[in-house]
Amino acid sequence: MLKDRHRDWEWREPQPAKERNLLRAHSRDHVEQIRTAVQDFDADTPAYPRIYHHAISSAGAAIETALAGARGERAFSLMRPPGHHATRNRAMGFCYFSNIAIAALAALDSGVERVAIWDFDAHHGNGTEDVVAHNPRLSFASIHQFPAYPGTGAQSFANIDNYPVAPNTPRAEHVNAIERALEKLLLAKPGLLLVSAGFDAYSGDPLTEMTLEREDFASFGEWLHKIDIPTAAILEGGYSDDLPELIDAFLTAWVT
Repeated sequence: MLKDRHRDWEWREPQPAKERNLLRAHSRDHVEQIRTAVQDFDADTPAYPRIYHHAISSAGAAIETALAGARGERAFSLMRPPGHHATRNRAMGFCYFSNIAIAALAALDSGVERVAIWDFDAHHGNGTEDVVAHNPRLSFASIHQFPAYPGTGAQSFANIDNYPVAPNTPRAEHVNAIERALEKLLLAKPGLLLVSAGFDAYSGDPLTEMTLEREDFASFGEWLHKIDIPTAAILEGGYSDDLPELIDAFLTAWVT
């Protein structure tokens, strides 16, 4: 649908992430577990055929998206599996590698001085937090339903800002928390802003109890359009039938 609607956008096929990129965020044992997986990691994270290939392709897309953003392009990775639940040593929550953390570290290696990560997915980005915590060149903000899976993200510390939002919080309050999180990240003047763009805080999503509407995701895109900081976004969650329209609202407001 997006390709048909936006034929003027440039669509690129990503290259898989290299092992050295994976090892910046994960232990060698973890990488090998994904490479050789024959048993499911948990009920939400199956050992699908060729899952290693799919996971490194998604991580590679995140890297290419981040580097494109650092060059001044407005880039979005439309890839699955997502990544923000994968910790340094564990695959979980549909996630195998911590895509956005891998991308942030690749951006630092490319010469970006400081990277901020803004995660508006409805679930706490526990994997991103695990990888980037206490790195002085990275900052992370997660705005998420709490209590909810994975049961983390109630407290902030060091370079981590968590914004727990109660189920069925009024829409305006949730949007305000997301905006405050972005504003705080931007105060540090990062050289690159990466966005964990999850669309499961939508009122129609079957996995959450949140209240956001299509117009709110468009607002997030409008905020990005107005900031003068290199930015790239990476798809995380979103499980409703309206997902393509939600992504379109976000991207159209951001890039046009």
